[in-house]
Amino acid sequence: MPVLTMDQLAPLLGRDRRLMGLDLGSKTIGLALSDVSRTIATPHSTVARTKFTKDAEILFQLIDREGVDGLVLGLPISLDGSEGPRCQSTRQFAANLLGLRDLPIALWDERLSTAAVTRTLLEADASRRRRAEVVDKMAAAYILQGSLDYLTAKTRRTTE
Repeated sequence: MPVLTMDQLAPLLGRDRRLMGLDLGSKTIGLALSDVSRTIATPHSTVARTKFTKDAEILFQLIDREGVDGLVLGLPISLDGSEGPRCQSTRQFAANLLGLRDLPIALWDERLSTAAVTRTLLEADASRRRRAEVVDKMAAAYILQGSLDYLTAKTRRTTE
């Protein structure tokens, strides 16, 4: 299965199954889960990156345990719309996951997600330490929520 767009992902999802959002960083992977109705994204956890096979093993354990039917990876597109090395790394990560398991994976433009989450945490007067602890999983939730909102709006447009 190739890496998909959100439009291609939607019909492949089972009923009452979750999506998992990933914010891929060089040192950590922020994770978020949707509810089974795929309406609300909730920050889940942060995984310290090691080797790809170990990272994938942890992800697959969570996917199986939480009833996840597909992944949404944040694609770090530059503000000018260009794709740099981080985008290439994200695409490669998705391809490597697909090499291990046939699972619907879509990419979602994550421009400014970490900045938006950091701003929210600053407004909430979160300490520097607290921000460092939660920013990755909150960025994953921000990414996942954007994709869920897109799917909900698309469903509304097709049923009206």
